[in-house]
Amino acid sequence: MPDIVFAIPGDIHTPTGGYAYGRRIMSLFPALGFKHQRLQLADSFPTPTQAGLEETRRLLSAIPSDNVLVIDGLAYGALPEEIIKCISCRIIALVHHPLALESGISEADSAKFAASEKAALAHADAVIVTGPAMAPILEAEYAVPAEKITIAMPGTNPALRATGTGTPLQLLAVGAISPRKGYDVLVKALGPLSHLDWRLTIAGAQDRDPETAGALKQQIQKAGMVDRIKLPGVVVPATLERFYETADIFVMPTLFEGYGMVLAEAMACGLPIVSTKGGAAAFTVPDGAALKVPPGDVEALTEALKQALSNKKLRKKLADAAWEAGRKLPTWNETARKFAEVIMDYKA
Repeated sequence: MPDIVFAIPGDIHTPTGGYAYGRRIMSLFPALGFKHQRLQLADSFPTPTQAGLEETRRLLSAIPSDNVLVIDGLAYGALPEEIIKCISCRIIALVHHPLALESGISEADSAKFAASEKAALAHADAVIVTGPAMAPILEAEYAVPAEKITIAMPGTNPALRATGTGTPLQLLAVGAISPRKGYDVLVKALGPLSHLDWRLTIAGAQDRDPETAGALKQQIQKAGMVDRIKLPGVVVPATLERFYETADIFVMPTLFEGYGMVLAEAMACGLPIVSTKGGAAAFTVPDGAALKVPPGDVEALTEALKQALSNKKLRKKLADAAWEAGRKLPTWNETARKFAEVIMDYKA
């Protein structure tokens, strides 16, 4: 059985869904009989410095040819071909979502990422995506053959059903503050609903994009919503569990998602959901469990939130459907086994 090298940029404990995915897969691999090591790449990816690229070349070229390299797309999609050609072992690319589809970047940067990632993926022996919506995108826009792609959706931990709060109704959004998450759209959408009794908590890192986080705080202040919207930042797991348990409605205003792990967590808790159709978010949650609106559509999001906040029967119907769907989500053990199957198929 080959040794596995997981190459992931930056701090593995970074509180995002992509890093959480990597942590869980690696934690379960020993039980599956795999020897593995984690290779920390430069934290400057996906826009690496020259020093970061030189160090990456040194690290990746030193991996023995009989190993299997699993490299996170945050770095792999930004690697020059000359570095990829220095890798002698089999390559499995882990793609959460294409770099070119990140919000808040220029058209020029998007085109640059698209070309870089397409070239990189052509050298991968296999590609693992974390959501079913990603496979057709990689096939159509990145020329990745369907037979090379495996969908290994994130696992979801079992959870107790949320009890809610009720008065005022608690809205919950979870995820690092960045342009792609669409929190500015959410704040705008809540503006016309000041006559309803609600509170919103946005739990997520504020240091991933300090400029966006600062702009969001200013937007909340200018809208006169400081008393209604809380930004606690990154919270410990016990606190996040309490947020889910006491929430009445889960909201995800994202512009694009490769999967949307927090949507799965909300379903596992049986929460009614208001979400956009951004990327995989349209597919992660069944239609009966969520009110879905186009990404970036403030008026549509306002109307969906109004319905969810005003109609108790609708919330219950959505919550029941979410709870039922949550029982069918894959476990992390199932995800790790699917991941391991790909490695065995493409071992050196």
